Amino acid sequence: MPPLLQNIAVELDLPMQTRDGVTLRANVYRPTGEGQWPVLLMRLPYGKDFMLGGALLDPVQAARRGYVVIVQDTRGCGTSDGEWYPVACERQDGADAVAWAAGLPYSDGQVGMYGASYFGFTQWAAAVQKPPALKALVPFETWRDPLNGLATRGGATELGVGTNWHLGMGLNVLMRRYAADPMALGQALYAYAQEVDRLGTAGYWSLPLRDFAPLRRQAVAPAFFEPNGAPMEGVSEFVRAGDIRGDQEGLQIPSYNIGGWYDIFLGDTIANYLTMRSQGAPAKLLIGPWSHSELGGRVGERNFGYAAQSGFINLQTDLLGLQVRWFDHWLKGIDTGLLAEAPVKIFVMGINTWRDEAEWPLARARNVPYYLHEGGRLSPEAPWDEAPDVYMYDPEDPVPTRGGATLMTPEFPAGPYDQRAIEARPDVLVYTSEVLREDLEVTGPIEVHLWAISSAPDTDFVARLTDVFPDDSSICLTDGIVRARYRNFAQGEAPSLLQPGQPYQYVIDLWATSNMFLAGHRIRLQITSSSFPRWDRNQNTGHPIGADAEMAVAWQTILHDVEHASCVVLPVV
Repeated sequence: MPPLLQNIAVELDLPMQTRDGVTLRANVYRPTGEGQWPVLLMRLPYGKDFMLGGALLDPVQAARRGYVVIVQDTRGCGTSDGEWYPVACERQDGADAVAWAAGLPYSDGQVGMYGASYFGFTQWAAAVQKPPALKALVPFETWRDPLNGLATRGGATELGVGTNWHLGMGLNVLMRRYAADPMALGQALYAYAQEVDRLGTAGYWSLPLRDFAPLRRQAVAPAFFEPNGAPMEGVSEFVRAGDIRGDQEGLQIPSYNIGGWYDIFLGDTIANYLTMRSQGAPAKLLIGPWSHSELGGRVGERNFGYAAQSGFINLQTDLLGLQVRWFDHWLKGIDTGLLAEAPVKIFVMGINTWRDEAEWPLARARNVPYYLHEGGRLSPEAPWDEAPDVYMYDPEDPVPTRGGATLMTPEFPAGPYDQRAIEARPDVLVYTSEVLREDLEVTGPIEVHLWAISSAPDTDFVARLTDVFPDDSSICLTDGIVRARYRNFAQGEAPSLLQPGQPYQYVIDLWATSNMFLAGHRIRLQITSSSFPRWDRNQNTGHPIGADAEMAVAWQTILHDVEHASCVVLPVV
């Protein structure tokens, strides 16, 4: 590696104009002196001058390694002009920003993009426009389909993250709205702070959903109140602009996709990688034991070890070094050895170790169904004629969210958490394997095939996989949900209500995990009908989602017999 440059220059609030005449502003970090260097561009809505503007890749340290680093406020955010409406303009603005960055006098004409979450998506939004100067991406924990973890999941509204995020973005909206009136701004900020503080203890419970009071009172989130995809029986501009699946076709820009087993966008991080690999584009995948905001060795209630942290991955590198190696290859033509390494690196929980893999899913993994049985047993043996299990789901007393792939208020932290308090409820069924005599690794995508009867015309089913330790703690690994009216949504079918009392089969996508169930542990599957406020409550009435506050109790019957063999399909290595 060449010696680090000792001095860099910083330009603040450098303006550029979009194709429709809006001025966006950026901070630029670059080597001093004469010369031209490749550009690393990040576009985010959270304020280029705040902490996230330097997150994931320190712009000073990257500039010392011979890059021009540009951190730009997106339209309507921070110091940039224009109106804020999430996602809608990121494609054209991103392509314009790439072209502008490539044409700066100190740029050599090559651009890479980096960033996480929303500013991971701004990479893909620019990339699908195919700007010639864009040569490489490092998307971290981001989505491709808003109906798979951003706006909805399995047809249920992502209430926890959606309302928390929209309300969080309200600060920027209020600062702009009352910029010329300090007294009104002070009053607005006081009311806003109270709303934020109440969200986790009272606000999430607001009904009807279409008039969600914490956001309506502040008038800061127009996108939330437009049709929000499957739950709202329509597609908003937010969902339409945020869906880049079809636009990735034929894209050949190299991408290093990074995610976490407890991240809210795990499913699409993997899907982005698979899409690019399937069409021959250079792509890599790295998944740590992380949540959306916890990238250290300790996540939730688990300590995965020092080498698990993003700051010292496998005691070999950190995120800055990893990204610089990627960009050195594609923007500087330096053979860093990255392409000679395995395309997939995953963290295997349980044994808490990093491992390189040649593909995803693992070719050597066998899909083994573990069947639900009478008496709460979970076994690879198929069921006989066994009595079903019944529970009552009352949306006025939903099962609370505890851990998992979430991004919510502080009352609901993300990651691996003990589920025993959840499993003690009468509306949560648990199916548990025998104590394992030897280690059993589960690595790959996971699905639950559930046969169920409901007394309601519409309801939800939630499935959660856990690792039961010898002390009986039940640590969540991954979960998913399906809203009954959208049970065939993935197949392109229109929503349809249930015939109460009739059996239906539901496929619940639990995304994926990698966990070694150690000898002495047990495998457990939870079945219930809510995880609130992560997902909105199904009110069991069959009415249009979010239209009113009426609720009804649903009696749920879980079948596990010869003709209705409910199971979780585990990829056993």
